[in-house]
This record gives sequence, structure tokens and C-alpha cells, in this order.
Amino acid sequence: MRIVSLLPAATEILYAIGAGDSVVGVTHECDYPSTAAAKPAVIRPRVDPAAPQGDLDRQVRELVGRGESIYAVDADLLESLAPDLLVTQDLCHVCAASPEDLAASLARWPPHTRPRIITFSPRTLAGVWRGIREIAEAAGRTAEGEALAQRLQNRVNGIADRARCEAATSSPSPRVLCLEWFDPPFFAGHWVPEMVRLAGGCDVLGREGEPSVAVGWPQIFEAQPEIIILMPCGYGLERNLEIWRSTPLPSGWEKLPAVMAGRVYAVDGNGYFSRSGPRLAEGVALLASLLRSAENGGAVSPALPVETAAAFQQIQITSNSR
Repeated sequence: MRIVSLLPAATEILYAIGAGDSVVGVTHECDYPSTAAAKPAVIRPRVDPAAPQGDLDRQVRELVGRGESIYAVDADLLESLAPDLLVTQDLCHVCAASPEDLAASLARWPPHTRPRIITFSPRTLAGVWRGIREIAEAAGRTAEGEALAQRLQNRVNGIADRARCEAATSSPSPRVLCLEWFDPPFFAGHWVPEMVRLAGGCDVLGREGEPSVAVGWPQIFEAQPEIIILMPCGYGLERNLEIWRSTPLPSGWEKLPAVMAGRVYAVDGNGYFSRSGPRLAEGVALLASLLRSAENGGAVSPALPVETAAAFQQIQITSNSR
């Protein structure tokens, strides 16, 4: 079978179920595992991913306002790859190519040569586990997909059970703000508020299963978060820190409970929160560790794998500085 993945999360899933050798095409953002980056890129952005967040937001809004796609499909390359299966999404047209982006490319193919298309658009963790099973079935790896989905679900259930036990004997759940964009600020949505709850926190702005939304600083100040997690969509930890350090903050930021307590953390949003893939389970584990960090002297839980433990950094804030 020949598979083209137009979604980084789907690429991770395909490799995790042992179908990596069947993947013949990916997107420009498919970088995990590292061998995926060597596959031909069928999708390229029509915006500048390296632009400052405010400029990038403007570029996206201008394209969307003109009714144009923010991604370009290499139709010739896609046709030459002759996939039997194509995995895409219809959840966020900013994050990855959608079925509409492919319509013109596939329309010129004879009907009998067109690939089967799986649209992977989860909004909750249950949707992610279900999607893993669907992708695995389409790739001829049903048993592997079932085993992976069950293992991830069990991992998250174990974390949630521990969080519930601790909540029964401790103070109220900490108030958590997850920022997935800084300029303008967006709070994280879809599965992230669920991840916060399962880890033992209370998301002060996000709603489970609902998309992320731009938010004003007055709303953030009113929410009074006790923990702030910086997880910009599409950015790893280093890029996250780079963008954060250049982001101007409004007066009053230094008075937020999370800032005063030194509980502001930057994480690898791209790997553990933005992508609806297998690493979300470790994202829940990372959140649980950060939420408990005040109780264990700021130390990361020893139960975290080394890779996950290296996926965050506490932001040192003194007065009004970052």
C-alpha cells in the first residue's frame, strides 16, 4: 500500500502502527519521527512560518479573507506518488491541508485511480483514539491500531485516576491557562482543556471539544490563572521560547497569580499538545507533573520519559521582565 499523509499527527500514527514504510508522501511539517522528514513533501505553505506571530496572523487572515487556501498542493508530485490511501483533516484550515485543498488536484485523476481518503478531525481524546483505529484499519494495520489506541487510553486513564485520588485529599484544582498563540493571544481548545482536567487542573478559558479562540488581555486578567502553560501551535520548545521573549506583555501581567508564584511554563506545543497524535498521552503526563510541581519543589515527575521531561522549561520572571 502507498500512503500520503497530509497531517503531521497522521504521519506519527502511521509510523507508530508500523506503517511508516508505506508512507510515500507527507507535508512540510511532518518531522516526527525524524525519518518522516525525508519523505517527499506534497504540501507547502503560502505564508511565512518564520514570520513574527502578528505578521503570520495577518497573512493567514488576508488569505482566508480572499477565499484562498494557505497551502499549496504539488499536484504533479501527488499524482506521481499514486497513493492508495490519503489521510487529511477538516478541523483547522490553518494547521493543515483540508479536503478542499485537494479537490482541484484530484479532479483531474480518472475516477478509478483516485485514492481512498480518510478525514481525521478529532476534537477530543476519545476522537483521537477512534481516529487511530480508523487510520490503522485503512492502512491494513487493524490490530496494531487497536493496541496503540488502548495503550494510550490506559496511560491517560492511569494519570487521571491518580489526579482524582490526589484531589480528594488536597486543595481545589489549580486554575490553568493554556496559551496557544501570543499575538494576538488565543487560548487552547479542542482536546487541551480535557487534558488539563484529566491532569488535575481546571482550564479557566478553554472548553472541551471547542476550538481555540482569540482572547483579550482583560479576560485573562479576570480569569486569574494560577498556572500558565505556553504552548503555541506549530512550535517546539526552542521556537516557543524565542517567540515568547520577543512578545510585548501588557501592564498588569506581573500581578497574575501564576506569574507571582513563578508558575509559567513553556512546553513543546507542537509535539505534545497541538498535534492530535500518540504523544498527547505524554502531554497529559507532562501537564500532571507541572500541576504538581509546586508540591514537589518544582521537580519533574520521575515517571516521565526523558524525551517528555525535556519538553518544558519554567519561565523565570522577575517583576515585569521575562
